[in-house]
Amino acid sequence: FPFFFVQIISSLFDQIFITRKEMREVLTIEVGQAGIQMGNAIWEQYCAEHGIDRTGQRKEANKNRDTSFKVFFEETESGQFVPRNIAVDLEPSVIDDVKNGPFASIFHPEYLLNGKEDAANNFARGHYSVGKPMLDRVMDKMRKLVERSDNVMGFQMAHSVGGGTGSGLGASILERLTVDYRKIPKLGFEVYPSPNLSTCVVEPYNALLATHSLLENTDVSFVLDNEALYGICQKQLRIQKPDFDNLNRLIAKVISSVTASIRFSGELSVDVADFLTNLVPFPRLHFMTTGMSPIIPKMNVSMIPVDVHKITDDCFKPQNWFVKFTEFDPDEDRYMAISLSYRGNIQPRDSSNAIQWLKDNNKIRLVEWCPTGFKVGLNDVPAATLESDDIAAFDKNAVMIANNTAISRVFTKRIAQKFDLMYSQRAFVHWFVGEGMEEGEFAEAREDLDCLSQEYLDTCSSCYSHFFFFFYKQNIVVVCAVMFVLTKCFDFFFELEIRS
Repeated sequence: FPFFFVQIISSLFDQIFITRKEMREVLTIEVGQAGIQMGNAIWEQYCAEHGIDRTGQRKEANKNRDTSFKVFFEETESGQFVPRNIAVDLEPSVIDDVKNGPFASIFHPEYLLNGKEDAANNFARGHYSVGKPMLDRVMDKMRKLVERSDNVMGFQMAHSVGGGTGSGLGASILERLTVDYRKIPKLGFEVYPSPNLSTCVVEPYNALLATHSLLENTDVSFVLDNEALYGICQKQLRIQKPDFDNLNRLIAKVISSVTASIRFSGELSVDVADFLTNLVPFPRLHFMTTGMSPIIPKMNVSMIPVDVHKITDDCFKPQNWFVKFTEFDPDEDRYMAISLSYRGNIQPRDSSNAIQWLKDNNKIRLVEWCPTGFKVGLNDVPAATLESDDIAAFDKNAVMIANNTAISRVFTKRIAQKFDLMYSQRAFVHWFVGEGMEEGEFAEAREDLDCLSQEYLDTCSSCYSHFFFFFYKQNIVVVCAVMFVLTKCFDFFFELEIRS
């Protein structure tokens, strides 16, 4: 009897503690209009992939499937699955759209937070005056989510850095998360200003101040660009007048593939910590370029590639990237690290051959000090296709997340140059100073951005250091040999002159 009793206690111990240890959660935060609308598309994609209806109930056919999706969903006592998510905005209209939207039933109303006054496209209003009272409410709800979790794997934030709420309040939330949960990784999906499209006049100010905060308070930042997404919708998906819903559905496809290895059990899984370890060689250089393949409209289903080489190659073409670079040069713009997330029936041998084919054909150029450069994730479950999707259904796809030195031009040409033009006249500065912000923060953030750009240039210069050192040594030998020959010739002709 005592032995039987010990066995029962041991099994209960394993079920309680080992099971709890295996479950790790990811908590998401949506800030501002762009972040909340992006989040709506992401949660719709997640629900479709895990068989969850609009009421939060899981369909009978999916109940016995993998339960790893609970990383992002919390199951209530009634069997309803609720996202581990907080949505916050300083004005009520966007939150009201969520409460009255088709997926309103799956969100807990306690975690849909809104204020009464907008940030008015002003970083200082979101960070200091209007956003400060909202910050305590957000962190209180975040503590509740953390307490209801077993072991938080990481935080994910979706927001825009060009507006007021996404930049100002988003920076405040990230700063508090860094202080309260320093060891938990923080991933950000940031919509950055486009080269030619602009949503507000003071966008360079907001983006500069938000980037200054992101450098210290995020571990990985996925840079997204509306102009690049518009180009994909118009040129590849043949949508004449794309709207934000079209753009958000594209972003949802990428984010679902990035998190697929967390939500499904795969052959080669990628944890949140794996992104940090494999993609961030230096703490400040954590801004990522994202690409996806295939991107084919529904009317061209027959053109969907099935070859892994073709899918992988398309991921590295700039027209498939979600951020637009001016004058991208494959020879000069080097990759420091690359993560490839495959979905569908793709074998490890096929992915390895595709990567080796890229290297052999000089499709990519890695920095000299990182010869391996690739992190690969494989997942058998393909991305779900929704009725509202503009992209064709595919059995295989790949998402590239790359740390490329070309991302520095996003900061120099889109933010720094435009900021310098406006700040040279001190235009619009009084609106920021009037909300409690010190003018010296502009100079501090601008200097920090210069340092970031220089750090990216230094990684490229180090790539050529070995070559220049070798070239220098070879030149020394050549110069010495030439000098020796010239000296002998001079001595010979000098002796002839003396004899004559």
